[in-house]
Amino acid sequence: MAQTTVKNTSLKVPLDRIRNIGIIAHIDAGKTTTTERILYFTGKTYKIGEVHEGQATMDWMEQEQERGITIVSAATTTFWTPHFDTHLPKVPYRFNIIDTPGHVDFTAEVERSLRVLDGGVTVLDASEGVQSQSETVWRQADKYHVPRLVFVNKMDKLGADFKATVQDIIDKFGAKPAVMVLPMGAENEFKGVILLLEQKALFWKDRAADTEPEVGEIPEEYREEAEKMRAQLVEAIAETNDTLLEKFFEEKELEVNELKAALRQAVINYQLVPVYAGSSLKNTGVQPLLDAVVEYLPSPMDIKEIQGVNPKTDNEEVRKLVPDEAFSALAFKIQTDPHVGKLTYTRIYSGVLKSGSYVYNSTQKTKERVGRLLLMHANQREEIKEAQAGEIVAVVGLKNTKTGDTLCDESKPIVLEGITFAEPVIYLAIEPKTKSDQEKMGLALAKLSEEDPTFEIKSNPETGQTIIGGMGELHLEIIVDRLKREFKVNANVGKPQVAYRETITKPAEGEGKYIKQTGGRGQYGHVKIKIEPLERGAGYEFVNAITGGVVPREYIEPTNKGIQEALQRGFLAGYPMTDVKVTLFDGSYHEVDSSELAFKMAGSLAMREATAQAGMVLLEPIMKVEVSTPEEFMGDVIGDLGSRRAQIQGTTHRGNVVIITALAPLAEMQGYVTILRSMTQGRASSVMIPSHYDIVPKNIVDKIIEERKGS
Repeated sequence: MAQTTVKNTSLKVPLDRIRNIGIIAHIDAGKTTTTERILYFTGKTYKIGEVHEGQATMDWMEQEQERGITIVSAATTTFWTPHFDTHLPKVPYRFNIIDTPGHVDFTAEVERSLRVLDGGVTVLDASEGVQSQSETVWRQADKYHVPRLVFVNKMDKLGADFKATVQDIIDKFGAKPAVMVLPMGAENEFKGVILLLEQKALFWKDRAADTEPEVGEIPEEYREEAEKMRAQLVEAIAETNDTLLEKFFEEKELEVNELKAALRQAVINYQLVPVYAGSSLKNTGVQPLLDAVVEYLPSPMDIKEIQGVNPKTDNEEVRKLVPDEAFSALAFKIQTDPHVGKLTYTRIYSGVLKSGSYVYNSTQKTKERVGRLLLMHANQREEIKEAQAGEIVAVVGLKNTKTGDTLCDESKPIVLEGITFAEPVIYLAIEPKTKSDQEKMGLALAKLSEEDPTFEIKSNPETGQTIIGGMGELHLEIIVDRLKREFKVNANVGKPQVAYRETITKPAEGEGKYIKQTGGRGQYGHVKIKIEPLERGAGYEFVNAITGGVVPREYIEPTNKGIQEALQRGFLAGYPMTDVKVTLFDGSYHEVDSSELAFKMAGSLAMREATAQAGMVLLEPIMKVEVSTPEEFMGDVIGDLGSRRAQIQGTTHRGNVVIITALAPLAEMQGYVTILRSMTQGRASSVMIPSHYDIVPKNIVDKIIEERKGS
């Protein structure tokens, strides 16, 4: 039976009994299924929702239910009373859970969720091990210093290999695993797990039902291995704690409670990653994982404080993560709700937030009124009067707040670290079908871009077309689908276009003179610049090296603006330029005729002259491609990738499946999923992740320039 527990989600518990956690993983590792089981076993839902039946609670969007994937992160609150852990008090712990997407196209959802979470549960597929997107989300979690557990899911699946997956954690994540369980059997023979520290065996007899496991003695055939693995676990924990290490070398008995306390600290310090195993679909192994969340993942009190900058003094400040500190919070997600309007998902770090109160947005420097406060359960809402440090709530009524903005007390302003997002790699043209669709489309696109920071809207100045950009074909497909369904906008969509960039390969200098005399007051702007290439991904850098006032200070920024506008237009094939350092070092001005406009034009002209001698090249997005295919199709798949200008990085065998990793230009990979399926009788799967930008071969550049001229 599901554990009976607290149903009132607004129940206040002490800060040390709150866990803000995210479920993160590669696509199809079973994140949403695991979340559904957590909701069921904590008594939040009365019926298990299955992803493959389109019934998952957390996948509430129509598009998610149809495709069986998670597109937007969904938040919920539930409670768990520890189960197998004998030394923890039997009191409810509050879990604020965010289920994140696994598909790389929706990486922004993972990025923003990890920014506000205190801990993460990484779900891995026991038969696939650590896949490419798992590595991406792991690195994102590293970036925001999120302690995490690993749940090796799908132990009942053909090819499940727990030990190989643990080795993958070491090799690919570079993490040190603390293996907490020994699975009994695998594939069809998987029947339960042995808790190594407690030396108990948990058997799930009727795996199709929602059974509690039977707790028993370790079966004889596993005893020796369990003892060996326990000894390794104890040693790994002892190495993180001087007191325990001393006892360990003196060969004294280490108490389970001591080991657990030391492991908790090691997890919070990113020294160890506890590893659990089970099968969410078959309801096995989830309850010990829930105990582990309570036991090893941090509460807001463990994190103690958060750093920020005082916008008035630019000095660093800290906020203690307690309710009686000055209010501070981070808005991490915007969502348009058809019933209540704009929802701003907010993580409260310190202080208390009350409905009807005013808060200060220190990022935008505006005051905002908090209309209502809602606790979210996927797309269901529960209204509350106040929320405090450690909670994640949705706020109704904030007009100007964007993703990554800080909300705080106006008398004690602070700006917290924001959230960084990747640049779009693919674009397509979109136009409304009718006049009435035109107005609706503008409003709808604005709302969607407010929700999704990786979705970009721009217009093509030559054709007047609206161009939308995103992280991949699926991302843009979902946007267009949402336009049609949610906003009732019918639109014609062009073919996806790759986000090429232009750059330079050598330093050069350029002079720009803008002189116009048309009777009366003229225009005079004159600058000299030097341009140099920067390393890939560095973007744009502007250096003002003017001395002696040869260009007055008020004309420096207009010059920079003119240069930046020229960069956006590009000089080779009309694509934006990047990875360029521009130094403004000389120029002249006219007492009467000089103006901001004249220097803006001069900056643009100087760029044109400099780029002509700087060895211009075209850059294209390169994707990291990972293909899982049955061995018999390996030759065909590698041959096909070779024809797409791909560089094969390596192959790994897991059972009779081969995992091929390669780097391939995005331009050659459009529609690849369909081709791969037909080539392998539907038995292979692939994932693409943006890797870096690289130079396009000369023969292809000529073709692209020709096509651009033609269009």
